[in-house]
Order: sequence, then structure tokens, then C-alpha cells
Amino acid sequence: MKALTIFLNSAVVILLLVVGLATSFIWYYRDIPQDVLLAKYGNESSRFLNIDGVRFHYKIDGPENAPTVVLLHAHWASLIMWDDWVTELEDRYQVVRFDMAGHGLTGVDETGDYTLERGVRLMELLFDQLGLQEFDLIGTSLGGTHAIHYTVKNPDKIKRLVLLNPGALNAGVRGRSAARALPWWIDILSVITPKSFFQFMLEGGFGNPESVPDDIVTRWHELQLNDGQRPAELTRTRQYVSGDIVGLIKSVPVPTFVMWGRENPVVTVDQAYEFISLLESAPDRQLAIYPGLGHMAVLEDGEKTAIDIRAYLDGTRVFEDHKTEM
Repeated sequence: MKALTIFLNSAVVILLLVVGLATSFIWYYRDIPQDVLLAKYGNESSRFLNIDGVRFHYKIDGPENAPTVVLLHAHWASLIMWDDWVTELEDRYQVVRFDMAGHGLTGVDETGDYTLERGVRLMELLFDQLGLQEFDLIGTSLGGTHAIHYTVKNPDKIKRLVLLNPGALNAGVRGRSAARALPWWIDILSVITPKSFFQFMLEGGFGNPESVPDDIVTRWHELQLNDGQRPAELTRTRQYVSGDIVGLIKSVPVPTFVMWGRENPVVTVDQAYEFISLLESAPDRQLAIYPGLGHMAVLEDGEKTAIDIRAYLDGTRVFEDHKTEM
């Protein structure tokens, strides 16, 4: 009887320790209030607009009546990733960028729908609300895939399409026709989300993993702790279906500039040439390959990529030209 009592007491102590430790972790990685994040990562240019129940955070920089350029960020990222490009473009272009639902300072989508179709529909509603009639559309990674879908669906609005390491043809995404099953344990990231997770993700996207700046890791980590953001991102990952992406690429009807990091470990550089060859309906196809850069080229060398995008938009430089192959 005494042995049983000792065992039960020990079990209770262990249980209390486990519960206490778990509670401490959950408290430590609790959500950061929106107003705290806005004070740190927003500025006087930050604006908000409610679109179909989603409170979008967006910025518009540059002359009001100038040609418009719209920038779409990567998965897990935010509109801040485009800062270098905005600096390069805002003297001559009106630059529009926003945080996708469940990203940055934009709120979650209360519908729980984070499919690509919903994302594109929200883009249409947002752009209509902002009065955007005709513009250049630029997207990287997940933003690139959204840009492809939007362009094919709204060709009359897009002057030129620019895709920087678009997440379209990589294994596991290409042609995915059903929602993705994730292991049950991954949901722990919705309550316990260490900074090291984002360090690992960014290192996996940089051409040189040792060059990831700590301030970018911190920003990704803290913005992901925005109210409700973590479960929203896991839902997006589960719901993501790219559809007939090959067919969509083939039907892109506007001039397209493809930019690719040669050391891209996520979407390898061989896919850049496949991508260009698939753009059979585009009246002009140009390609730039960046030695030393990976999937996160905008973050790795914002200055170089910004200079090149300015040259492309201004028409002062032609990159590897594929018009003669058509």
C-alpha cells in the first residue's frame, strides 16, 4: 500500500510538472496583440481596408497618377520584404503592396478559407476597391502562383507579369488536385512556435544559409505571432491546391519577366527554363538568373533585384530574350 501511495504521488508530481512546463511554453509563445505589432512594423504609410470580412493591411507609395505596380509577397512573409524595391521604384511608379490574409498585419480570414481561389478572389475585390484599372503585377513564391492565376483570370488588367522564384513547378505542388494531409503533431506550431523554426525555414530558402539576417528571422517570427495567424497558416498549407498550373502558365497572355536564383533549393533553377518554355502564349518572355541567390532573392539581394526590375519596367534593358523562340 505504501509503495502504491509513493507511486501515485510521484505520478501526480510528474503530471503537474508536465502541465506546468507546457503552460509555460504556451504562455511564452502566446499571440502578440495587433496594436503592439503595428507599432513596431507599421508606419505612417500603413492603411487598412475591410474586404469581405478580412482587414487588409496595405501600402501605396509613389505618385498618385503614375503607372501602377502591384507586389505580392511570399508565404510566411509580409509586404515588408519589398522595401528595397519600393525605394527603387517609388519615384516613377505608384507601388501597391499588401499583406495576404493570415500574414503580416492583415487579420485572419474568419471564413477559414485559405484556398488559392479565395486568395485570388480577395485580390480582385481589393484591387477593385482601390480602383486599380491596369497595372504591372509582380509576385514571388506563393505570391507568384497567385499572380499567375490572377493574370489568366483578369488579362485585361495586367500590362506585364513578373515572377520571381514562383512556387509553381516544384515537386509536391505541381498539379496538386487535392488538399494536403499534414501530420497531427504539426499543430503544435499553432501554440508553441520557436524563433528557430523561422531560422530553419529561411536558411532553407537562401542560396547561402549562413547569410540569413537575424532581424528578418525576428520579423517573421513576431509577425507570425499576430492574433490567430499561426493556425491560419497551417490551414492554408493544408488547403493549398495549385490546380492545372502548367496549363495556366501556357495560357498567360501578357509579356512576362521571370527572375530566378541559381542556388534556389526550393524550386531548382532547371525549372526556370521549363517555365520560360511553357509561356507559349506570352508575346514576350525574358529571363534573369542570379548566381549565389536562392528562393528568397528579394531578401538576399534586394538592391540588385530592385535595380533589374526597374530596368525591365523602364524598358531600358532586355534580359535573356526568348521572343525568337516563339
